[in-house]
Amino acid sequence: MSDSTLEIYVRSEFTADDLSAAKDVDVERQLSPLERFWNINAVRKLSILLGLIIAWEAYTRISEVEPLLFPTFSSSFAVLWETLLNGFMLEKIWITINVLVVGYAAGLACAALFLILAVSTRIGSDFLSTMTAMFQPLPAISLLPLAMLWFGLGAPALIFITIHSVLWAVALSTHVGFMGVSETQRMVGRNYGLKGISYIFKILVPAAFTSILIGLKVGWAFAWRTLIGAELVFGALSGKGGLGWMIFEKGDNLDTPYVFAALFMVIVIGLLVENLIFRNIEMKTVDKWGMQR
Repeated sequence: MSDSTLEIYVRSEFTADDLSAAKDVDVERQLSPLERFWNINAVRKLSILLGLIIAWEAYTRISEVEPLLFPTFSSSFAVLWETLLNGFMLEKIWITINVLVVGYAAGLACAALFLILAVSTRIGSDFLSTMTAMFQPLPAISLLPLAMLWFGLGAPALIFITIHSVLWAVALSTHVGFMGVSETQRMVGRNYGLKGISYIFKILVPAAFTSILIGLKVGWAFAWRTLIGAELVFGALSGKGGLGWMIFEKGDNLDTPYVFAALFMVIVIGLLVENLIFRNIEMKTVDKWGMQR
């Protein structure tokens, strides 16, 4: 059959008679200063916080709620400012952060040790899976009575339960990330002769960094709230305590504005760690590498 006898049948629904240029469509346009300002992540989050503050202040003033139960935002912020200026709040923050940093670092070190064993041997992997299944669902605060018996009424007991909060969350998330690394990436590492620690840090860690970062954030959140809760139970270290102890002590004395001032600092520190530390790590790693949107 010659080419001249060939006929091509095209269904009508797949044809377009008029392909005129699109009109009134902004393929690319310059954003206004207001739009560029609103596209800043910090601006949107601060707007949400400002809205919550306005709603709080309006409710406490309009409803005339008892200040002893629910003080206004302005009175609580005034107490916060006063305690920051006289150094009382800074002292409480230092006590809490000092215990948190030690416990968090020790928890990460223990998690790293267990993960190295899990990657190196099958029995290590089984051990880590069993331990995380046993202890991950166990609230760290439930171990506080034992920690008080073993380590006494002091910082070591608080550090112990902080380690428990961090260890299993980080180990579980990182181990799951390691298990999800593709076989192709593993073969690349083996072809280059990588083994042991070098194999973990050059192949597994970059490939599973999204899961690792999630584990670090979850471990931080668990450690922070566990430490504040433990200080509410007992937080007086050598006659002094941190933010959690301040919340308990001032609440027991019905100094409600001081309680809200301490709660402010708990929230502010959490926001700062999330947005200044973890967010910058995300931007410089997984976002830059195109591993998440």
